[in-house]
Amino acid sequence: MGVNDFDLGLAAAALERALAHGGEFAEVFVEERDGLTLRLEDRRLEQTSGGRDFGAAVRLLDGERTFYAYSDEVDEAGLTAAADAVAAALRGGGSVAAPVVHLGSAQSRPGAHPVVVPPETVDVRRKADLLRAADDEARAAGGEIAQVIAAYADARQRVLIANSLGEVVRDDRTRTRVSVQCVARRGEVIQTGHETLGGSCGFELLGQPAVLGVAREAAGKALVMLGSKPAPVGLMPVVLANGFGGTLFHEACGHGLEADAVAKDASIYAGRLGEAVAAPLVDAYDDGAVVNGWGSAAYDDEGVPTQKTQVIAGGRLTGYLYDRLRARQVGAQPTGNGRRQSFRHVPIPRMTTTYIAPGDATPEAIIAATPRGFYAKSLAGGQVEPASGNFVFGVAEGYLIEDGRITTPLRGATLVGNGIDILMKIDMIASDYEVKSGICGKDGQGVPVGTGQATLRIAEMTVGGTG
Repeated sequence: MGVNDFDLGLAAAALERALAHGGEFAEVFVEERDGLTLRLEDRRLEQTSGGRDFGAAVRLLDGERTFYAYSDEVDEAGLTAAADAVAAALRGGGSVAAPVVHLGSAQSRPGAHPVVVPPETVDVRRKADLLRAADDEARAAGGEIAQVIAAYADARQRVLIANSLGEVVRDDRTRTRVSVQCVARRGEVIQTGHETLGGSCGFELLGQPAVLGVAREAAGKALVMLGSKPAPVGLMPVVLANGFGGTLFHEACGHGLEADAVAKDASIYAGRLGEAVAAPLVDAYDDGAVVNGWGSAAYDDEGVPTQKTQVIAGGRLTGYLYDRLRARQVGAQPTGNGRRQSFRHVPIPRMTTTYIAPGDATPEAIIAATPRGFYAKSLAGGQVEPASGNFVFGVAEGYLIEDGRITTPLRGATLVGNGIDILMKIDMIASDYEVKSGICGKDGQGVPVGTGQATLRIAEMTVGGTG
């Protein structure tokens, strides 16, 4: 049996059992997932995995409390056990009238994220050959490429979500992604470069020219950084490149806009709706409905249609990212940001594709208008404290800006600052908007997200380094 064969009668019965001792809202989440991952390291196919995962979860909300149980057996016994478990957790609430749940017809949005070539129809040998071609392309970039790791992943996830409001949603999601990491060595100096390409679409995304481009980009980053010098230290203008530069907004600002952090008063944005939190030229969004976007789906993992949510308009804070629970608590509407890693995980507010909107400048004009500064082409990992907005980020690829030109590659740089402070100091935004794909971790769950922006300049920011 799969999601398409699941009996809605089982869902209705599970919802009624979950509400047997009270509660305000109950939900059944059924998931079927098929996937494949391949990893090519040092020209050898080191890791292959694939398979099918099928399970269901029952969730019960009562005020601010959440009760959750799941089962790897999607049948009457499994659903009954999960429903009884969440109901038993609320048993102290006393007896209530037996609820009756009437489920409507299932809603779906077929074609919201078109799949031209389903990955499951493509021979695994063709996928492995793509990784080998990427390996060859990366090594051809220069003899100093010492190691190449190329990875491929595809997954098809079918979900059914039914709740005590009578809503039923079906969603069929396909995601495909390739990534390449290169290590370059020159004597004792070692540098790495990383690039990805992913989308909520089929194998059509990964034509050989596109995959070879990913390999060249990763290799180029590693090679250019071999000639890098220690980064300077101090306050200076910082130009963030498009694409991966959006990681800074995602991490330093986006997590503070998720409604669970706001509800706990663990966000610097709590209680600041309508206030200026960025420069007037800044508009920012979270959009889970970007067609074929890596972080997109037709519905979130609570059955709410995904949407484009503006969080900053003209520099002012206009909204937060809600799941059902936090929206119910404050009388807001859910924004389609309730996401979970799998049926084994409770949904929480999560970003989808989060970005600063493009402006009217050109990247060349921004660089030319910067006599001296730091150009961050891509960022590495970092640490963020949502309650204060303070952050420290490593820079994977950075350069010195001198006399309005990008010059020397720099290593060991970090960007130090505060989320609202840097948003306030954005003074130029280009039109070269681009989104990159990644996996965002939070509360032990990883979900696919897009991070994006155009090239932009922060008038003054602390750059940490070793120079």
